[in-house]
Amino acid sequence: MVKRILSGIKPSGELNIGGYAGALRQFVQMEKDYQCFFFVPDLHAITVYQDPKELRERSRQIAALYIAAGIDPEKSTIFMQSHVPAHAELGWLMETQAHFGELSRMTQFKEKSGGQDSVSSSLFTYPALMAADILIYRASHVPVGDDQKQHLELTRDLATRFNNKYKKTFVVPEPVIQEQGSRIMGLDDPSSKMSKSNPNKSSYILLLDKPADIRKKFARAVTDSDMNVRYDWDAKPAVSNLLEIYSVFSEEPIPVIEKRYEGQGYGAFKKELAEVVIAKLEPIQQRYEEIVHSEELDRILKDGARRAAEVANKTLNDAKKAMGLLTFE
Repeated sequence: MVKRILSGIKPSGELNIGGYAGALRQFVQMEKDYQCFFFVPDLHAITVYQDPKELRERSRQIAALYIAAGIDPEKSTIFMQSHVPAHAELGWLMETQAHFGELSRMTQFKEKSGGQDSVSSSLFTYPALMAADILIYRASHVPVGDDQKQHLELTRDLATRFNNKYKKTFVVPEPVIQEQGSRIMGLDDPSSKMSKSNPNKSSYILLLDKPADIRKKFARAVTDSDMNVRYDWDAKPAVSNLLEIYSVFSEEPIPVIEKRYEGQGYGAFKKELAEVVIAKLEPIQQRYEEIVHSEELDRILKDGARRAAEVANKTLNDAKKAMGLLTFE
C-alpha cells in the first residue's frame, strides 16, 4: 500500500515558530518517505467569522510558507481545501455516519463554544469534515499533536464504521506523533502553548518577524534563577522550552547544546539562540516574499487542486456507490 500523508495548517492567523517546529519542518522531512498532500484548510477557518480580505491573504501566506519552508510542489500536492469540492461532499456523507454524542464530546468544540451566546453549527460538525479531508485521499498516516488526537480517533472510528456497514472503501489512518519540537511553549509562560492570541507580543516569535524583533523577544524570554542551561521539563520548563527551540532550529541534539553552554549562564545562550533562529528563518522569509503574490503560486495551487481532485473524486465516487447513491462512471 502507498504510504500517504495528509496534513494542513489552518489560515486563521500568522504562523509562529511553533508552526515551523510542529508542522512545516515535519512536512519537508515527510516528503522523503511518503506521498504527501498538504492543503490549506480554509473551509475549517470559517467555522468562526473571518474577515474575507484577511482570509484570502492568510490563505496565500500559508501556501507560500509551505513552499518557502522547502516543500517541493513537484513531489507533494499543495492545494486549497475549498478548491476541491469533494471535501465538502464527503464531509456531508461523514456527518451521516457520525453520532451526536461523538461530536458533542470533542474538546475543541467545548473550548471554542464555551461562554458564547451563539455559535455556528459548523463548529459542532466540522470534525466530520476533518475526517473527510483525511479519508478522501486514503491517507495511511496523519501527523498529529496532542490537541488533534481526539479528531484522528473519530476519523478512524468513522472509517471503520463505514467499511463495516457498507463496503471497504477507506483506509484507516495511523497517527504520526512527533516528540521533540511538537509543541513550542510561550516565551513568557512555558505552561501555555506559543500563540499569537497572547496579548504579550514578546511571548511568541512569528515566522516573518524581523531579526531585531527576534533578538529582543529572546532576550526577554523567562528563564529561572538557577542559571544552568539544563533540559528538565519538571524543574526547568522555561529553559527546556528554549533548548527545544534551539535544537529544532540548529538541528543539533539537546545534550550537545547543554554541554556547549555548561557553566555559562543564560546571556550567551539566549543571544546565540536568537541567531540560530534568524539564520533558519531568513532564507524562508526571502523565498516567501518572492512567491506570496506571484503567478508561480497561482500555478502551483491550480495544479495542486487538479491533482488532488483526481484522487478525491475517485474516493468520493466509491463512497457514494457503496452507500447506494446513483453514480455514473
